[in-house]
Amino acid sequence: MVEPVVTRLAAEFLTVPLPTVARCVADAWACGEHLGVAVTPEIAGRVARERLLGLVNSAPPSRR
Repeated sequence: MVEPVVTRLAAEFLTVPLPTVARCVADAWACGEHLGVAVTPEIAGRVARERLLGLVNSAPPSRR
């Protein structure tokens, strides 16, 4: 169920290693479940995307 989300985000965040993208999606899903949210691929993808944006935007200029 999360594979399409990982694939889509990996295509968007080409500088982020695939295992990092997959872990981010899995973490977003687990966090939602922990909070009692009925998690969907769309929700997990949106949360993971925001986390990945933070990761990419916080990298030093030499790593971008």
